[in-house]
Amino acid sequence: MKHINYLKKLNACNDAVEWAKQFKSLQEAWDNCERGDWMLWLLGKQSGDPYSKSRKKLVLTACKCARLSLKHVPKGENRPLRAIQTAEKWARGDRDVSLQDVRSAADAADAVYAAGYAAGYAAYAADAADAADAAYAADAYAAYAAADARDETLKKCANIVRKDYPKIKTQ
Repeated sequence: MKHINYLKKLNACNDAVEWAKQFKSLQEAWDNCERGDWMLWLLGKQSGDPYSKSRKKLVLTACKCARLSLKHVPKGENRPLRAIQTAEKWARGDRDVSLQDVRSAADAADAVYAAGYAAGYAAYAADAADAADAAYAADAYAAYAAADARDETLKKCANIVRKDYPKIKTQ
């Protein structure tokens, strides 16, 4: 199975590799995946350097996923939203926003539990060498929530990712 070898070559987690074995192709697995974190991770492996158009598109997708967690942020706590907005501005090419601004906003968002981490990880996706942090954007809140809420968040994230990336590169 070519897609399984590809996932192993990229050092995908064992759970993802085992799950993907039930499908005939990477595209079929992609079409059925309910783990937005896995999908973002794979895109991160394929997205190129931090300044590439493909990385910036990934950052925007990760920000959409991170926004799912904002409903869990305490009223009046704006750092997670600011981190997401800063990353979005950077990814859209706002010349007034540097990668350092994204890092600073992410650091501030990390001071907030749960959703703050999700926003921070989405912002860090702009700078991550392999975008592994982006893979945790939707999953960060889930670490603090019930399994059902976690699964629901990951499914919503998967649908967001699939909308932005209906086809996955197979090699």
